[in-house]
This record gives sequence, structure tokens and C-alpha cells, in this order.
Amino acid sequence: MHSLLPLHQNRNNLKYMKNIIRFFFVALFWAALIPLQAQIDPAHWNFKVKELQNDEVELQFVLKLENGWHIYSQKSDPNGPIPSEFTFNEDKSYKRVGGVVEPKAHEEMDDIFKCVVRSFSGNVTFRQKIKRATDQPFTVTGSMYYQLCNDGSCIAPDDVPFTFKVPAASGPVAEETAEAATEETAKSGIDVEDTAAVDIVATPETPAEPVQEKGGERNLLVVFLLAIGGGILTMFTPCVFPMIPMTVNFFMHGSDNKRKNRRQAWFFGLSIVFLFAILGAILALIFGPEALYNMGTHWIPNLLFFIIFFIFALSFFGLFEIKMPEKLVNASDEQADKGGFLAPFFIALTTVLVSFSCTGPIIGAALVGLTHTETMEAANRWVSLVTMLGFGIGFALPFTLLAMFPQFLKNMKSGSWLNTVKVSFAFLELAFGLKFLQMADLYCGWGILPRSLYLSLWIVIFAMLGFYLLGKMKFKGDDDVKEIGVLRLFLAILDLAFVVYMIPGLWGAPLKPLSGFIPPMETQEFNIEKIVIQNQQKSATAAYDAAGSLPMDRKYADKLELPLGFEGFFDLDEAKAYARQQGKPVFIDFTGITCANCREMEHYVWTDPQVKHLLNDKFIICSLYADANTIKLPEEEWVTDDKGRVLKTLGRKNLNYQKTAFNMNAQPYYVIVDSDGNVLTRENYKYSRDVAKFVAFLNEGLDNYGKK
Repeated sequence: MHSLLPLHQNRNNLKYMKNIIRFFFVALFWAALIPLQAQIDPAHWNFKVKELQNDEVELQFVLKLENGWHIYSQKSDPNGPIPSEFTFNEDKSYKRVGGVVEPKAHEEMDDIFKCVVRSFSGNVTFRQKIKRATDQPFTVTGSMYYQLCNDGSCIAPDDVPFTFKVPAASGPVAEETAEAATEETAKSGIDVEDTAAVDIVATPETPAEPVQEKGGERNLLVVFLLAIGGGILTMFTPCVFPMIPMTVNFFMHGSDNKRKNRRQAWFFGLSIVFLFAILGAILALIFGPEALYNMGTHWIPNLLFFIIFFIFALSFFGLFEIKMPEKLVNASDEQADKGGFLAPFFIALTTVLVSFSCTGPIIGAALVGLTHTETMEAANRWVSLVTMLGFGIGFALPFTLLAMFPQFLKNMKSGSWLNTVKVSFAFLELAFGLKFLQMADLYCGWGILPRSLYLSLWIVIFAMLGFYLLGKMKFKGDDDVKEIGVLRLFLAILDLAFVVYMIPGLWGAPLKPLSGFIPPMETQEFNIEKIVIQNQQKSATAAYDAAGSLPMDRKYADKLELPLGFEGFFDLDEAKAYARQQGKPVFIDFTGITCANCREMEHYVWTDPQVKHLLNDKFIICSLYADANTIKLPEEEWVTDDKGRVLKTLGRKNLNYQKTAFNMNAQPYYVIVDSDGNVLTRENYKYSRDVAKFVAFLNEGLDNYGKK
């Protein structure tokens, strides 16, 4: 018994040692992981290869972004964020066909950059076609350069490598195929397809087909519901409303069999939907993805849309009437008199044709607007079919219900109010038609419709609409307005309040809710905010120069500047040396030239009087731009990162310093150090527009510096 104790104890000791070793490795793993968690990487890439015809291969850059993050388009405005770039290493095994194709981007007027910003979020796929020059397997390599942002921070762009392994061809590659990819088709252009962003799921053996993103389905549902609403609204136009009793009268007197009459009413409604759906299908065949994209961007269709809207507005004002050919309407009317189930169909056809003078402009506006605006982020060739189908349902619904329940007609009376609706539509057609003219103006750079002139026109148009609703103006077909109803009064109040809201925009007010409808801020001829900021910068610069408080030969001061009149350094070593001389701590501002969140912090937090006093008087500011990659460093200042890459630009050097010293790659990011580089706060400061919190951060750095 005693002889077994040592063996038993040894087993327990071994088990105990194993647990200690296991605990040690787990602790070591988490200790190694914790520093890495500070660096943000919300972009998850997957690279797939898809075989096409004629020895072509499609390379798919499949990106999945974490919630809240977005990446910028290749076609970014020069004044906006840094665009995405794809660089391919040269290889004789393939030829590129065109440039990297991207989905339709989300477009939004940005008040920080003062331009339209194009971006993607969620799941997005970029595509590059190549042509084989060999039947052997080969590898396509290169790098991507892009910037990521969310509502609180931006990650400075960096080179991210990619690799595609293209398998051997199934058959020999034709020589003319390789030669067909000429230098012109293989150039590094940027193509844009008007399809939804896709999330490709594939196995290594079988390339997957693109699948439409769920967001596209939601957008099509929104379009469908809006189209139904538009169809219902047409009932209150002067061309359609008087036809309701005339049409429903047929079902009231057609037969004593109520059941048969209801079946005919249903058939009548379905016939209207069918006619609109056929028209939508025809448009779907004509307008493919490329046509839809061109409708939204090219100057020619935008100019045509403006002309169409202008003509429809003149028609609604009563200058002339748009009608279908009388022969077509009469022929349909004759067929309706023959009875049977053909009668409801031809009554539906007659209703659609006769009402065209009022429904045509609304249908045109719906199709143009929905293929042009951001509602269709996932726009595809079915938008016109969905629009017309929904419009047909909305248009047919009132007719069908009234045909089934004709007693409701007793409470419906036409009158001058119908003409009021028509003229109100005319003002709206005229106002929204200007949007297409300004899109053509921006595309061609004519400069005929700057922001101030555009807003002036809108203010006048909507002011006239308000006066019209109050009975101060009269058009053809209007009765004398002796009194106005409560509904009309409240519509006039809302309209005139909108006019008052737009007036400050003439002097540079941002008017954020209208950013998608009005020209960008850079076309504003007179901007008070910009003038004030420029004067502040000039005054602050003159004061600093006069006092000689900062060296005139600061590095990169001729290429970079601090915002809102602040002055500081752009090289940390210079800032530390000057801080040692002045006896002040250094406020390090990790920022970016194209970092929208950095501009927000500066605009909303730095401009606070208390913050401005602290930064100007108590700190030496050093702004380290993490995306200043157009500024080349002299060879003696090149840096080699932990991956062995030689960093030759100021931006990459600053970003590498931020990552290695503070385990952070997002901007804005603020650090307070002394002249020896020692951090003076418990935590560094990330994006937060809480002024009190930022002041506490600055005061903590000052207090700890004073204790040294």
C-alpha cells in the first residue's frame, strides 16, 4: 500500500504541472492577442476566380465590411476622400480587359468635404476581367489602396496585397485571343456597373454566381410601395377623376347580376394592372443596367429629363394639353361597346389612354426619379417593371373598389379643386426638373446653375406655390377663391415655411436635408462661413508670424496646414524640441487630409472657446497626417516597417508610428506627451464630440506635466 503512494503522488504532480503549462500557454496567447485588438481591421477580403467565355476570367474582390464602416469609390471627387485603387503587377500570362468594375455607389453630399461622396457599405464586390495568354495555371498579384471610415473614426489608407490563383485552361488558348486584349482595352480605366453589391458564397471547386444583396430587394419593395402611392394620387388629377363615375356607370347598369358585375370589376382592375405591367416590361427590355446608370450621370439624358419636366409643367399650367391620338382612343371605345368580358378590358384600355395626359407626367417623373436617386442603390433592369406594376395597382385600385361598391360615388364631387391639384403638380414638376439641369451642369462644368441661383429659383417657385394655395394667383380653369379650407391653409403654411428655411442657404447655410437635391457647396458664390474661417486663419497666421512664436522654416508647413487658424508642427521631432524650449507638453493630433471625422472634431470641439484657449496657449500642437502620401520623404528619413517594407512617404511613416507606438490605426486619435515622448494621460483620446470630456483630457495632460 505504501509502495503505491509515490506513484499516485507523481501522477497528481504531473497532472498539476500539465494544468500549469496549459494555463501558461492560454495566458500567453491572450497576452499576445490583447495588443493586436487595439488595431482596427473592419474589412474582410476574399478573392475568387470565375471562368467566363472566350478565354476570359473574372477576378472578384469580395469585401465584407463590419457594421457601420464604409469604403470609398474609385470615382471619388478630387476634393473628397481618398479613392480606392487597385494596382496589378505585370505578368505575361494575362491581359487586363478594361478597369476594375464596381457596383453603383451610395452618393451623398458631404458637408465636411463640400462635395458628393461615393461610398460602399455592407457587402460589395469589385470585378476585373482578364484574358488568358497561356493555358497553364498562373497567379495574379498586386495591391489595393483604400480608406475606411465609420461615424467615429477613419483608418488611413495602406497597401493591402492580393493574390488570385488562376487554374489551367480547359483547352488551348487561341493566339488571337491573347492578342485581342490590346493596350487600349487593357488600360487601367474605371468602369461602373449599375447592379447591386453582391455577397458571393463559393466553394474552392466551384466559382459562385453573383447573388443580389438583400438591400436591393428592400429597395425594390420601397419602389413598389411608392409607385402604388403614386398611382392612387393620380385619381385626384383632373383627367382621371371625372372618368370614375363614367367608368363605374358601366358596371352599375351592365347587368342585374351583382356577382357578375363584381367579376367584371375585378377583370377591369386586373386589365389596368396588366396594361401598365406590359409597358413596364417593354421599358425593362430597353433600359438595362448601363442605360440606368447613364440616366443618372450623363449630361444628355439629364438635359432631356429637364426638358420633359419643363414641358409637362407647361401642360399642367394650362398652356396646352398632352393627349393620345384620337383614333387610338376611339378604336378602344368602340371595342368596349361590344360587351362580354372583352368590354371590361377595352374600358380599362380606354381609361389608361384617356388619362395619359395626367398620368404620363407622373409616370415619367417616377421612372426618371427612381432610376436617378439614391433610393435605388441596388438599381437593376427590373426597376421600371416594378414601378409600372405598382403604379398600375395603385391606379386600378380606386376604380375597382368603386365599381364593386358604387354607392360611394354619391359622396364624390368634382370641381375647381381638381385644377388646383393639377397646377400644384406643375410647380413641383418645374422645381424638381431643375435637379436634372444642375446634374447636367455639374457633369459638363458649364457653371450656369450655381447653388445660389438654384436656391433662388426654388425659393421663387415654392413661394409662388404658397401664394397660389392662398388664392393670390389664378390659372386657367380656376374658380375665384372666396375662402380657403383648413387643409389648403396648412399646406400653404408648410410650403412657405419651407421657403423661409431655404433662404439662409443663399449665404452658405448647409441645408442638410436638401443636400441630395441642390448643387454642392463648392458652387456657392457667396459663403459667409468660408469667408469667416479664411479671415480667422489669416489673422492667426499674421499674429503668430509677428510674435515670432513658431519657426518659419517648419517642415512641411508649405504643404500642410492646421484647421481654423491653429498653428503647429507636422514633424514630431521638431515639435518635441520646441516643446522642450517652451516648457510645454505636446498635443499629438493623428489626423488625415481626407478624414471627415477629423474635420468634425475640429469643427465641433476644437472651436469651443475653452478648448481653443488650451490648445493655443498651453500645448505645442503637432499634427501627424496619416494619409499624406503625396509628400515624399528624403532617403535618410525612410522607415522600414515590421513587414520589411520601406516607407518612403510622410503619411506611411506617420501611420506606422501610430501603429507601432500606440497600437492604433484609426484617426482622429489624440495623444499628449512630454518633450521626451512619455505619455501623460491614462488613456489616449478617440473620436468623441463631448467637449467636456475633451477638456478633461487636456487638463489631465497638463496636470501630469506640471507634476514632473
